[in-house]
Amino acid sequence: MDKIVIEGGRRLNGVVEVSGSKNAALPVMAAAILTDEPVTIRRLPDLTDVRTMANILNDLGMETTWSDDGHTLTLRTTNDALCTAPYERVSEMRASICVLGPLLAKRHKATVALPGGCKIGERPVDLHLLGLRALGANIIDILHGNIEGTADRLKGAEIFLAGPNGPTVLGTANVMCAAALAEGRTIIKEAACEPEIQDLALLLNKMGAKITGIGTKQLIIDGVERLHGADHELIPDRIEAGTYMAAAAITGGSVELRNMRCSDLDAVIDHMQRMNIRITKLPGGCRVEPDGELAPLNFATAPYPGFPTDMQAQLMALLTVARGTSIITEKVYPKRFMHVAELNRLGAKIHTQGSIAIVEGVESLSGAKVIASDLRASASLVIAGLIAKGHTEVKEVHHIDRGYERIEEKLRALGARIRREHDPEETGPAR
Repeated sequence: MDKIVIEGGRRLNGVVEVSGSKNAALPVMAAAILTDEPVTIRRLPDLTDVRTMANILNDLGMETTWSDDGHTLTLRTTNDALCTAPYERVSEMRASICVLGPLLAKRHKATVALPGGCKIGERPVDLHLLGLRALGANIIDILHGNIEGTADRLKGAEIFLAGPNGPTVLGTANVMCAAALAEGRTIIKEAACEPEIQDLALLLNKMGAKITGIGTKQLIIDGVERLHGADHELIPDRIEAGTYMAAAAITGGSVELRNMRCSDLDAVIDHMQRMNIRITKLPGGCRVEPDGELAPLNFATAPYPGFPTDMQAQLMALLTVARGTSIITEKVYPKRFMHVAELNRLGAKIHTQGSIAIVEGVESLSGAKVIASDLRASASLVIAGLIAKGHTEVKEVHHIDRGYERIEEKLRALGARIRREHDPEETGPAR
């Protein structure tokens, strides 16, 4: 396996291009199951999660044709009798559950292993199953570690999808895809309204679906007999953008981000501005610069348009060197604090009490060997390493490769002293 080695203490300056959205890519790719015609997806990021989803779709009888640059993919069904997403693939990535709804709606049968992915706390799929059952699917919860289901033509229904920690993003994607081919009208109440769900709805409408209420908590889907192919460009990755904003801010540098949508990051921008970070909105991007000493902050994560849980770890890294005490309440995944112990190894002072983290700002961090536990945790360790004195080694960076396209190259272009090395202490393939 690889590790990332960082020599801290250099300000970031320059321009960084934001890649297409990983969290939008995966359900959009799964939606290609809903038609026999080709679906072309542009601006795909080169990530292990994207390649894993492509492999799952291969297993499900989809032909995958990549452009020479690896950022455009055309998907086409060649064998619609294949309805099993195997454990060996699905265990790598939670978003693989997105194939369940399309399979039931188009092929009327599905066997999908219970999904894996980052260890950030319990993330049940009960709302996915509730919604699909409401549409008429016959689903056996778990059989030999798989979700198994059959369906004749699904029928529209009113479905309430709110869970104890807010709406379900992937559950909304699954039910919306299934409802697109259902008979009659489906109303999803308390639907997720994240930009990634909006992007999926826009693709489905390009394919001939009839979805209204996009971007609100109530989606109305009038089912159609069939869907056709489409050509779609992914939205920018708002979490990647937010991560580079945090990296620029912690080093006190001046960085321009291009190919991003500031409107998708309103909560992140607001919180950073309250920390004395100057963010200037530009056409198609923004500039991030210091505006005084980093100030502490109290905030809670929340479903969109609130502060995203996927930015919690990165902002925590920033707050480790703010002047004062900050309080973070994690309301989406209350156990999502596995990065705390590793940040503390770098000299941070963070204490957790249940779903609350108390961050006491320190004068400086010092380099150390740390281990990435999940995707966003790994990003927080890289951010902290950018200002830690001495060398920081972030191990098990296969996590970061799931969601950041060549992060070390983008940071090096901004002036960071960062490199990727093969880690002889770890087993597994180097990238």
